[in-house]
Amino acid sequence: MIKPSITMQIKNIVLVLFTSLLLPLWVKGQEMSPEQCRALALENNKAVTLAKLNKEKALYTLKAYKANYLPKFSLSGNYLYSDSKFETQIPGGYLPTYISDPATGELLPNVMLGTGGSPVMGADGNPVFNQYAFFPGIDLIFDLKNTWMAGISAEQPIYMGGKISSAYRMAQIGDRIADLNRDLTHAEVIVKADEAYWTCVKTKELIKLAESYKELLEGLLQDVQNAVEVGLKHQNDMLKVLVKLNEAELQLRRAQNGYGLALKNLCHVTGLPFDSEIILPHTFDDITEFDYDNISDISSRPEYAMLEQQILLKEQEVKLTRSDFMPNLGVAANYGYINGLELNDNKLLDATSFSALVSLKIPIFHWGEGHNKIRASEAEKNMAMLQREDLAQLMELELLQAHDKLVESALEVELTKKSLAQAQENLRVSENRYNSGMQTLSEYMEAQSMWQSAYSEYINSLSRLRLNQSYYQKAAGLL
Repeated sequence: MIKPSITMQIKNIVLVLFTSLLLPLWVKGQEMSPEQCRALALENNKAVTLAKLNKEKALYTLKAYKANYLPKFSLSGNYLYSDSKFETQIPGGYLPTYISDPATGELLPNVMLGTGGSPVMGADGNPVFNQYAFFPGIDLIFDLKNTWMAGISAEQPIYMGGKISSAYRMAQIGDRIADLNRDLTHAEVIVKADEAYWTCVKTKELIKLAESYKELLEGLLQDVQNAVEVGLKHQNDMLKVLVKLNEAELQLRRAQNGYGLALKNLCHVTGLPFDSEIILPHTFDDITEFDYDNISDISSRPEYAMLEQQILLKEQEVKLTRSDFMPNLGVAANYGYINGLELNDNKLLDATSFSALVSLKIPIFHWGEGHNKIRASEAEKNMAMLQREDLAQLMELELLQAHDKLVESALEVELTKKSLAQAQENLRVSENRYNSGMQTLSEYMEAQSMWQSAYSEYINSLSRLRLNQSYYQKAAGLL
């Protein structure tokens, strides 16, 4: 069995070929095939365009999260201008002096020693020095008139508790979901295109039937009028035919109106202007043979694969939540240059610098926040699993119903075809008996009505079979 992912890829390739090869074949005034109708719908449908844009968004999101594995480089620059100067002063005074110890070379306080060798203490309680140095004080003037700095920095995460890998995996799943959503949209658009196309074909056939029925009654009316003129029929017989003819005229008008609306709906689905000239086959094509006894499964449906991806997404959300409460380790480096800051008209800063940083963050206690958030994420994952089981059962039920309807439609086509053949034979016999005077006008018109009704049911059954084939293909993931 071909894997669903590979199958979807093959179907996408086929759809592209249909769009590129079949689409140019239809021009105004030419006959449109079902394949061309599908191709036009896929090319012009806004939902398909939105699905393509969603896929494009998912792809760029994936690339963005992949970049989190790589170091990030940044350039920075600052410029400061100020017309104000900042002035301050270091006050002057007498400063104590120090002398060098001849033995050790150590600087010792040059204090005055008493008779016992102890320092002489002044009235303030501090030692008295033998000599003091005079410091006149300094005026400091800071100028920030033109100060600027620039640098380049790099940051590289080493370990983020699995946050980067989980986020990247979620982006991969999102990209896969976008693919599946595009496949689902394609299938839905194809079904709408089939509905519009075969409704047009059906109403076209009903117009032909209404015209044939009307012509049949018009011929009968002429015969009855001739018979009334020569006294072989009563005026009442002619009135009976006129009533049926009015009914046939109304049926024809309804069929024509239905065909006009069906054509406009087809134009809407295929993205063509409402006034487009579309020529459709006058009859239904040969019905495609299906193995009605072989019921496919739902594993090929995009909706089912999307449910699986949703569970994988929830699993990664659990890991992402857990990463918020794991240790984080990263490194950073910066190389910069600073220029400016004058002191007393002398440039104070004019140099480059390099710095490196290693950061480590270890969560210790958050009052149960991490545990509760993780449990909440796990609950969401369990909810997604239950939803998958429920929706999977609904899809299996939908598949079984679509299969049963398809089998029923195939049987209906066979039975209505037989009924039509019987009604045609009955009409032939009734016409012969009427012409020979062995049957009344009412009985003959009843045979005509039965033929018209059987023909109409046969056309409707062909249309239902075509549509049920599309519904079954969608339910089985074959579109």
